[in-house]
Amino acid sequence: MPRVAVAVVLVALVALSASLTYAGFLVVGTVSHYLGTGRFAAGLLLGALFARLPYFSQGKFRTVGILPSPARRPLMIALLAFCLLHFLYRGAWMPTLFLGFATAFLLAAPWARRKFVARAMALLFGSAGQPGQPARRDNPEETVIDVEFREKKD
Repeated sequence: MPRVAVAVVLVALVALSASLTYAGFLVVGTVSHYLGTGRFAAGLLLGALFARLPYFSQGKFRTVGILPSPARRPLMIALLAFCLLHFLYRGAWMPTLFLGFATAFLLAAPWARRKFVARAMALLFGSAGQPGQPARRDNPEETVIDVEFREKKD
């Protein structure tokens, strides 16, 4: 059973990487078409735009790039949406499906990462390991307090 699960996950990752690579190929082709340059020049332009270079400052590793981190994902989504509309206008359905999948993946990736990390942390450390969540109790009788009452006689 674990071998089958590993094989399924591996096939899913290969399919994901292949479809995202094809979506990148489509984006570079569309950008080169509208800029009137070759694919190589458009790829270099996009690579320079999205590149992050590491540097060491004040005892910490950091990255620097042309685009600030909060602007990277919206620009990627805008490029994918622009290319999606370009191929919809041309009536090409297969590239549109790949670009739509890439856009959906890019939009859902932060949510899926949060859910995966939360589930992995709960699996490793239990629910009590996460801030803001009460400890999970398997036995509901652990919350019951057993007390005896006696009346005083006057």
